[in-house]
Amino acid sequence: MTDVAEPTAEIDLHAEIERLRAQVAVLTARAETAEALADHDVLTPALNRRGFMSVLSRSMAYCRRHEVEAALLYLDMDGFKGVNDGLGHAAGDAALMAVADLLLANVRESDAVGRLGGDEFALLLMNAGADEGREKARRLSEALETEGFVWEGATVALGGSFGVRAYAGQTDPEVWLSEADAAMWLRKKAR
Repeated sequence: MTDVAEPTAEIDLHAEIERLRAQVAVLTARAETAEALADHDVLTPALNRRGFMSVLSRSMAYCRRHEVEAALLYLDMDGFKGVNDGLGHAAGDAALMAVADLLLANVRESDAVGRLGGDEFALLLMNAGADEGREKARRLSEALETEGFVWEGATVALGGSFGVRAYAGQTDPEVWLSEADAAMWLRKKAR
C-alpha cells in the first residue's frame, strides 16, 4: 500500500509545482505591466512625468560620464484651453494624443518624450546641442500648426511654444527642466 501512495504523492507534488510556476508567471506579467504603467502617461503613448524624470536623470549621468551633448525641449501647447472649451474634453484628449504621436514620430529611439501634465510636454534629444534643439523645436512647431489633429472630420490646427536648453553640466533634472520651462515662457511672452 505504501508503494501506491508514493507515486500519487509525487504526482500531486509535480502538479502543485506546475500550478505554482504558472501562478508566478501570471504575477510576474502583472508586475511588469504595473511597472510600465507607472512610467507611462494614462492618455498618450508618452512617458509620464515620473518616467520622463527617471530617463532624464539617467541620461544626465550618461552625458556627464561620456561628455555627450543633449538638448531638452519644453513644449506648452498654445490655445489648448480653447480646444477643450470650444470642442469639449474628448477633443482635448484627442489633441493631446495627436501631439504625443507627432512628437514620438519625430524623435530617434535614443530620445525621450514625456507628458509632464496638462498640455505640457518635454523632449530629451541625445547627441544634440542647442542649435539642433532649436531646429527640432522649429520643425515641430511647424508640424503642429500644419498637421494639427482631426476632430469629427475636420482638421484643427494646434500651436505650441517651445523652450530649448542644452545640457551644460546640470546635476539636478528638475533644475534643467525648469531652465527649459523658463526658456519656453520667454519665447511665449515674446510672441
